[in-house]
Amino acid sequence: MPSYSLEHLRTLVAVLDEGTFDAAAVRLHVTASAVSQRIKAMEEATGQLLVQRTNPARATAAGESVARYAREVDLLGKDLRRDLGEDGQEQATYSIAVAVNADSLATWFLPALATAHERFGAIFDVHRDDEEYTVSLLRSGTVMAAVTAAEQAVQGCTSSLLGVMRYKAVASPAFLSRWNPRGDLADLDRIPVVDFDRKDELQRDFVRTATGREPSGPRHLIPTSADFARSIVLGLGWGLLPEQQADAHLRAGALVELAPKHPVDVRLYWQRWNLASPLLDGLTHVVREAAAARLRRS
Repeated sequence: MPSYSLEHLRTLVAVLDEGTFDAAAVRLHVTASAVSQRIKAMEEATGQLLVQRTNPARATAAGESVARYAREVDLLGKDLRRDLGEDGQEQATYSIAVAVNADSLATWFLPALATAHERFGAIFDVHRDDEEYTVSLLRSGTVMAAVTAAEQAVQGCTSSLLGVMRYKAVASPAFLSRWNPRGDLADLDRIPVVDFDRKDELQRDFVRTATGREPSGPRHLIPTSADFARSIVLGLGWGLLPEQQADAHLRAGALVELAPKHPVDVRLYWQRWNLASPLLDGLTHVVREAAAARLRRS
């Protein structure tokens, strides 16, 4: 195995985090030429290309492995300095990279980060992606932990069930009056729907189950959780909302549930590096606390 200096490992992480050699140089307070020389030295030692010189720069398969090693070394070093009392306030500048789906971020996950920041002084680099895709960020070494729908642990990680996020199919009364006055689920495939983004399959899967057909109606794309909910309240289309977002609107009469007997339950898991780290252990504890308070049990 090649031997890398801490300076070189931190440079690789900076390039991948910042996206360019120039931005990495600013972060590290060195020249772009120095960054390029360090990456080249690592690649020569490895015998493989580690960074694709694209915009933004991306890791190769080998680069992902080395980057994960670099982040693990950095995390362990931070834990050690804190245990030895040598870091002062330095831990407050350390960023823990996590991946989470938008609905969790909007409903229960953010308070967990606030608690972790208060208790441990951690700073967070949050990557938002669909719960079906966050696990890929673990595989690449981009993040240290993730909220994901994938139960099977990524190699080098542990996986534990957080709970169940329940979704309800809802629409505004005005929307239903215009597009589906009979309230018939059989028409659901032909009326306007709101999707979060092009990865969002939740509504499409619901239509397939309810009608046995592929969705063919107009499709809005609203890629923020709060605006996604608001667009449904405003009548752009129907959609599936987490019960934490839907229930107040249902009680107020601003939304109507389309299929009260058929909610959609999504099991969420916490996957994290299988690494003994007080910071990562502490984050895991507060995430589980928050999930237990806000998510349904399986």
